[in-house]
Amino acid sequence: MNHLNNSRNLSTQFQTTLKKPVSCSGVGVHTNAKVSLTIAPAEPNSGIIFKRIDLGFDAEIPALVDNVIDTKLCTVLGSNGYGGNLRVATVEHLMAALFGAGIDNAIVQIDGPEVPVMDGSAEPFLFLLECAGKRTLNAPRKVIKITEEILVKEGNSIARITPSETFEITCSINFDHKLIGKQVIHYTAKENFKDKLSSARTFCLESEILKMRAAGLALGGSLSNAVVFSESRVLNEGGLRFPDEPARHKALDLIGDLYLLGTPIIGHIETLRAGHSINHKLSSFIIKNRSFWSLIDCPKQIVQPDAPLVAAASVA
Repeated sequence: MNHLNNSRNLSTQFQTTLKKPVSCSGVGVHTNAKVSLTIAPAEPNSGIIFKRIDLGFDAEIPALVDNVIDTKLCTVLGSNGYGGNLRVATVEHLMAALFGAGIDNAIVQIDGPEVPVMDGSAEPFLFLLECAGKRTLNAPRKVIKITEEILVKEGNSIARITPSETFEITCSINFDHKLIGKQVIHYTAKENFKDKLSSARTFCLESEILKMRAAGLALGGSLSNAVVFSESRVLNEGGLRFPDEPARHKALDLIGDLYLLGTPIIGHIETLRAGHSINHKLSSFIIKNRSFWSLIDCPKQIVQPDAPLVAAASVA
């Protein structure tokens, strides 16, 4: 057993990684490219790193806000080199699963341009991480503690963060569609990410599909990996997993996009009509404005090195 160092401060959380690699394969929801993915352990302070193994040994993209190159219907990471091909799309569901499982360090080896969509949620990735198990590392976990209110706007979308003693989000959506309409979801770090958010699937309107495909998007989308709303009903067999599944998925996307900050957050994030673009705008503001937050050791270490992984956000 890999015992804790007795000199460590037991009031502080410590960084984690996976116990062993886990793999999956599938298609990209936008590219329809068949891709295989392996999530492997990483050293302390590595963060999450995507590695395009089909391009070359050093084709790496750290999963950080500064490496976001596109936010149209998904979050895309990219870096210079390889003729502009060093990019990985639709990272948000996997990033949300890593956050929800409390994984700080991992290498994501992928042999194509987009993370497989799986069933359109974070649940399959969370299952993989549970199978891998979690190992605590001998390095303190850092967290961004919000100290001043932050407000960003983009069109009719709004995102705000206010100081709080824990991580919490409130997502509000308002769709001009009778089956969606106005929905609000609230989530805190004290709740179970797996049960409340992880299985909420991405969604779209049937009327938008042709337009998306004409723009080269949603080429791999189907009823097996997205919820589709017609004018009068949900087209998926079995319907919705939750009455407010769209709002829950927006919260899932928000968590995945915010984890590109490289650390968890202690603060209350509120969004109205949010999407990947304003999520990125909010994260970029945080990175560029250090006076609104402080970087501290994450409090309340309770996880032992060889304890089973519990899929709940372990912040404060």
